[in-house]
Amino acid sequence: MDAIDRAILRELQADGRLTNQELAARVGLTPSPCLRRVRQLEEDGVIRGYRAVVDPVSVRRGFEVFVTVEVRNDRDSVDAFETALQAIPDIVEAYRLYGTPGCLLRVAVADSAAFERFWHDTLITLPGVNDVNSQLVMTRIKSPEGVPVA
Repeated sequence: MDAIDRAILRELQADGRLTNQELAARVGLTPSPCLRRVRQLEEDGVIRGYRAVVDPVSVRRGFEVFVTVEVRNDRDSVDAFETALQAIPDIVEAYRLYGTPGCLLRVAVADSAAFERFWHDTLITLPGVNDVNSQLVMTRIKSPEGVPVA
């Protein structure tokens, strides 16, 4: 990956709706080689997709909670827990961590009552769950904007 590929990645992370013509002009290429590079980055899995950034409040998901979960320490429990997470839309991010706690989830729901229902009806019923701890988000200070591309 060279400097032009990194410039392409920076530009697309900032605005994934750029036309190929606009992108080419920003990175100093003509459209044809720019498109070839973008397609190669996609084929190589460097660019994994394109998405719209949706305002959570607009879709009644403005109440965010970080949840730490301890799961029984055996392969079957961990596998069952991680598989179950995939089907739960309220969990918008999930990470297995080194050490304690074992898992960090970001949950987005409508309000406190919705989180309480989610906690009671879904979260504590997941396979292998031993302990759950929740931290309510007061304010988002910085939103994800992609990864730094050096």
